[in-house]
Amino acid sequence: MTDRSSAAFVVFDHVQKSYDGETIVVADLNLAIEKGEFVTMLGPSGSGKTTCLMMLAGFESATKGDIFLDGKSINNIPPHKRGIGMVFQNYALFPHMSVAENLAFPLEVRGMNKAERKEKVDRALEMVRMGGFGGRRPAQLSGGQQQRVAVARSLVFDAELVLMDEPLGALDKNLREEMQYEIKHLHESLEMTVVYVTHDQGEALTMSDRIAVFDDGRIQQLDSPTKLYEEPATAFVAQFIGENNRLLGKIESRNGDNVIVDVGGTRIDAVAVNCGETGDRTQLSIRPERIAIGDSRDNVVPAVVRELIYHGDHIRCRLEVLGSDEFVVKVPNNVGARVPNVDEATEVSWDTADCRALDSGTVEQGQDPQ
Repeated sequence: MTDRSSAAFVVFDHVQKSYDGETIVVADLNLAIEKGEFVTMLGPSGSGKTTCLMMLAGFESATKGDIFLDGKSINNIPPHKRGIGMVFQNYALFPHMSVAENLAFPLEVRGMNKAERKEKVDRALEMVRMGGFGGRRPAQLSGGQQQRVAVARSLVFDAELVLMDEPLGALDKNLREEMQYEIKHLHESLEMTVVYVTHDQGEALTMSDRIAVFDDGRIQQLDSPTKLYEEPATAFVAQFIGENNRLLGKIESRNGDNVIVDVGGTRIDAVAVNCGETGDRTQLSIRPERIAIGDSRDNVVPAVVRELIYHGDHIRCRLEVLGSDEFVVKVPNNVGARVPNVDEATEVSWDTADCRALDSGTVEQGQDPQ
């Protein structure tokens, strides 16, 4: 069974998926989701996240293992009998039906009477701030309005579990961010369980209670957004979640929870997270915002500024550091903040606690996950 209670609302128990009997798309998935949680499956294309969602919805069947919903196996239950709401990226609205008719359709299929259908449709439209749009056709709505209707349709029959497959992928940046907050607020107010699929790390960090980071058909790490960003367990997760500086070196010595790593002749103190023993190669992971220009932190190394980009709230400095010319420091755009000039020699520094030693083999295998 999974590492969480078998009484969890959704449980993947040793689930495997192969389409041809040879290539494994999902490998031995064990995942438990509590009632009321917002869990995001995050990963690059081909990592297995959407396949997992489709198996939960019933549109794909597991090759091995069991999927449980509220304590009952749903492997042999057809999609329309699982009572699960579904939101797709392309909205999947019937163009010949009005908004209200689109929402009423799944209720009619379930045999609900007309008065009750109207009551539920009106309530669902109010939830997504589309109360006055019931008579319009999908073609008369903007992309954001159509997505609100698609969300309302997933809620209309009081589904306790809602699955969302890249639902905001077709929206522009501002609308996408607005819808992220709306969906999160709906989740909180309705206390529904949401399983969300995306390849957008920012979206996952904004909305989720927990995030399952997928790569090559397996969960690489399952944690809260804060833990994933602050404490990545593997080099793949460090690279995939947020911007990350990496330096490759060799472990010189270990001292309890810390290691000293030789990077091109420079000794760097780091936290030993998922690395080998003395003499093994490792990757050092340091977030750009945890690095200072100057020598105010534990580890101090020489640097040369190669590029400065203005981002409003911060200046993005690209520097040459220990043989890497893609080393990034984010300098807050505060009064008095010192930003060196391009081609200026300087120093950068960071604290040992912000530098994590990870398995270098993992990152070489999935070096550029996007």
